[in-house]
Amino acid sequence: MKDGFIRVAAVTPKIRVADPVYNQERIMEKIAEAEEKRAVVTVFPELCITGYTCGDLFLMEPLLQQAKEALLRIAEDTAGKNMLVFVGVPIAHKGRLYNTAAALANGKVLGLVPKRCIPSYNEFYEGRHFAEGMEGTVEVDLAEGVRAPMGTHLMFMPDSLPEFKICAEICEDLWAPNPPSIAHALAGANLIVNLSASNESTGKDRYRKSLVQGQSARLICSYVYASAGEGESTQDLVFSGHNLIAENGIMLAEAERFQNQSVYGEIDIQKLNGQRRRMTTFQERTDSHQEISFHLRREDTTLTRAVDPMPFVPTDAEERQKRCEEILAMQSMGLKKRLEHTHCSCAVVGISGGLDSTLALLVTVRAFDLLGLPRNGICAVTMPGFGTTDRTYDNAVNLIQCLGARFQEVDIKEAVRVHFSDIGQQEQVHDVTYENGQARERTQILMDIANKENGLVIGTGDMSELALGWATYNGDHMSMYGVNSSVPKTLVRHLVGYYADCCKDRELAGILRDILDTPVSPELLPPQDGKISQKTEELVGPYALHDFFLYYMLRFGFGPQKIFRLAECAFCKEGIEDSYAPETILKWLEIFTKRFFSQQFKRSCLPDGPKVGTVAVSPRGDLRMPSDASAALWLEQIHKMRTHRGR
Repeated sequence: MKDGFIRVAAVTPKIRVADPVYNQERIMEKIAEAEEKRAVVTVFPELCITGYTCGDLFLMEPLLQQAKEALLRIAEDTAGKNMLVFVGVPIAHKGRLYNTAAALANGKVLGLVPKRCIPSYNEFYEGRHFAEGMEGTVEVDLAEGVRAPMGTHLMFMPDSLPEFKICAEICEDLWAPNPPSIAHALAGANLIVNLSASNESTGKDRYRKSLVQGQSARLICSYVYASAGEGESTQDLVFSGHNLIAENGIMLAEAERFQNQSVYGEIDIQKLNGQRRRMTTFQERTDSHQEISFHLRREDTTLTRAVDPMPFVPTDAEERQKRCEEILAMQSMGLKKRLEHTHCSCAVVGISGGLDSTLALLVTVRAFDLLGLPRNGICAVTMPGFGTTDRTYDNAVNLIQCLGARFQEVDIKEAVRVHFSDIGQQEQVHDVTYENGQARERTQILMDIANKENGLVIGTGDMSELALGWATYNGDHMSMYGVNSSVPKTLVRHLVGYYADCCKDRELAGILRDILDTPVSPELLPPQDGKISQKTEELVGPYALHDFFLYYMLRFGFGPQKIFRLAECAFCKEGIEDSYAPETILKWLEIFTKRFFSQQFKRSCLPDGPKVGTVAVSPRGDLRMPSDASAALWLEQIHKMRTHRGR
């Protein structure tokens, strides 16, 4: 349960229809298996103690009595197990029969949640046997001296983790226009379990999966769906055991159908609660449910869920083209609007031969094409300085010419030397003044050319640089419209790579691939043997790590301890392109934290730029952060982790 992670399971036992004793044994075997795998919440299918397809046998007293006895034996089996179990069972009460989800823990039946939406159409005829569940709570006699509350509005909460709130609904409830899970989530439930007996038909699995994903996204919750499988199939119906675990629209685990496969996953209730706090339209109603407490021991949860080391970059090959085209469209359409609004037919872009300026030029070309403007209206300026290498200079020139933009070269070395002379800066002293003087000279040139040409300066800096403050204040930090301002470095690289892969112009593709192979550098220090001497990632750290830190800090509000834990899962393994030792991750996490807090003043006055993803640093809505906030709390966590690891 550390860091809000909870292990959950959706389990389908192989049952016999109308044989509660046999089914009880199979269920208890699966509970033991789930306990061994450290599941804290285990969900079984709808009516799994009897089988869903009993038909009119549900009207037979012997079946109902034996099902109740099996339920109590399963409940006793949970004693001493650190687990909440949901099993499906028919329960008779005051002359009516209810299809219920029984919640079991600590050797007891904690409560019974009846199905609210009773289908009586097509192959379903539950209305023949079952009554609709009640919202109010009633007490049900299960045996002499054994009673349990029953109602659709029961919420189960472990005493050791009160922020973890679990509610249940059953099969058709999810498919109905107003599912009970809506009321559950608004009452605070962050885990919804669904005990289902959804039979198979062609294509139904895709719809079922979309329902589970969509409901978990809409309600900002985790959703565990356990479905009937082999052993249940009878007469005209076939069941597949399509078990699903979703979290806020993301499918964490999905069983292979027709295999009776159990699935496990770790849900993150800390993340879900944080997302709900962030969304002002998510307004909880805390007085609608009866809360039932039970005991769970707090234990660390071993993470088995996949953690993407590149959270900003599309990994699905089928989605790659769609995602990249969408981002490029947003960037170019944003710039198109700005050019239209200002009646500009000229854009000024500084081209260094690096990734950021390359993407900015590609986007600007798209915007001009959308407007039907000639590409020679794009004034692409290369400004060689003390650190410019032949490789980046040649790539800049070739890129400009290949794209049909207007080439302009302004060598900044003499102008910078005059400036150094004016302020008493010695050229051989390669300090921050030496570097930033060149960056500001380049920005001055671009701004003045824009004035001269009645154009707009297009910013090239990316979001990763803005997060780290790796930009010269009032230098490359400034522009009239920053097309890359919400695009992190890892995504910049991916977009340029996508452009190269899809480009029909072989010459352009070759230039782009060489730019991709060039080390990231501001090129503000003299080259060594004609090669780049100033490599950004050697100075501020790998962008793969920084983008990972940035994503989880801003998207979910995680602290360093949890970010580090996720980073270990993502980067401390073999077979990936960027693999890092824990000590390396911790080192750069500390540097990221220090730079992120100390450099907010630069982000407080950023130019406009298109927002393309869920994470951005614009001061106009995405990051309302004080420029003088202390990083002490965050750094203290890092210090404790370093101290703990050094023991």
